[in-house]
Amino acid sequence: MSLLFAHLRIANALRCEASFHPIQEWSETDWMCAIAGEVGEAANKIKKRKRGERIDVDEVADELADAVIYIDLLASRMGFHLEEAVVRKFNEVSRRVGSDMALTVKFQGGTNT
Repeated sequence: MSLLFAHLRIANALRCEASFHPIQEWSETDWMCAIAGEVGEAANKIKKRKRGERIDVDEVADELADAVIYIDLLASRMGFHLEEAVVRKFNEVSRRVGSDMALTVKFQGGTNT
């Protein structure tokens, strides 16, 4: 299974607008608080796992997936594409630490990074 950021953006925006509310209806702060809430829920589950509680890894995965979904919606709200930001930042850090590892992705606009 392979998911492209572009596919997530389209489906995510359409679902949000049709089933919840317009993306622009929430402020950047509202979206960030939703992200923080999901990451906090994931952290709590991981904490419980460390204490020995039986928390299935899928529960953690679900919370992290919720966070990614909200992160994409925040990126949409702010007018940038998460895919481009991830590639740019990954490659910036690789250059800074002297790593040859780089991401190369052809974006819809036809540019490569």
